[in-house]
Amino acid sequence: MTNRAAIRAEAMRLRGLFEAAGAEPVETGILQPADLLLDLYGEDIRARAYVTSDALRGEQMLRPDFTVPVVQMHMAHGAEPACYTYAGEVFRRQEDDPDRANEYTQAGFEVFDRTNPEAADARVFALFHQVLAPLKLRAATGDIGILMAAVEGLRTSERRKAALRRHIWRPKRFRALIDRYAARARVPESRAALLAATDPMAHAAPMIGLRSETEIRQRIDILREDAAAAPLSENEVALLDAILAVRETSDNALEQLRDIAVDMPAIAPAIDRLARRLDALGDAGIDVTALDFEASYGRTQMEYYDGFVFGFYAERRPDLPPVATGGRYDALTRQLGRGREIPAVGGVIRPGLVIDLGGAA
Repeated sequence: MTNRAAIRAEAMRLRGLFEAAGAEPVETGILQPADLLLDLYGEDIRARAYVTSDALRGEQMLRPDFTVPVVQMHMAHGAEPACYTYAGEVFRRQEDDPDRANEYTQAGFEVFDRTNPEAADARVFALFHQVLAPLKLRAATGDIGILMAAVEGLRTSERRKAALRRHIWRPKRFRALIDRYAARARVPESRAALLAATDPMAHAAPMIGLRSETEIRQRIDILREDAAAAPLSENEVALLDAILAVRETSDNALEQLRDIAVDMPAIAPAIDRLARRLDALGDAGIDVTALDFEASYGRTQMEYYDGFVFGFYAERRPDLPPVATGGRYDALTRQLGRGREIPAVGGVIRPGLVIDLGGAA
């Protein structure tokens, strides 16, 4: 195992490269308020974070990433445009994979700039591409904004769209919802009986738990409203599947997505953004004809990214996690900015993996 001193030195070397690219170094606390992270991610974050309690400050979490506190800091005090870099430890529970490190170091680079988001995407990706070039990694890219635009364009209720948006980062749950909304999945007998009852609460057992009878009745009304909604059309489901199946070099992916947009015009603005990004990447020296694009990329580990996403992988070491990941997180700035927002994009490199794959990149 690489020693901590070597990892720390590599992290500082990477931070120095990011500073040379125009970033201001910043520090964040290792302990972060749990309520903020719970508001952002829901209770799911408890399965991945280390939680502790403080008599004065309430529940706290060991820092699971840097992006949230950096965004919070920028929205409170930052000027525009702004660019930051940082280096330090993050902490993630790995109960499903005990061989993965639960404490590791990241070095990151974040850009807040509303003038040209696609150029900012290209700036971040090209910098990571340059820094990691000696390791000869495979780069993967995607764009979660395309799938989000497709969901927004569905001919269904706003409540259903909201549920699909919430589960974009949980592919199995997302697929289950699509099957349910398309009337492909069988309604459980217990739910069918509940919805068919004139008064579902008439013979209910004594009330226990935290929900009131009013809240339970409201939930039943929501289920009835959903059951009465028209199913998603087979054509719309097929178009969603076509988007999710796109896996090509970026130039060919763009053409495939343009073909899909003919039948699903809601995604056309997102496709235009992809085209501008590819132009900006080309201007930054990236060969987009050799750059992989996967429409589903980033849906399992990048919960706050809502646009461009990328990762760098060691193909000769499939046992390792990504050496670097990043992407666009405009919605996160809106959530933490209390109504204010600014387009933002960034990424992190794991210096320990850089060393394991052959020393300083």
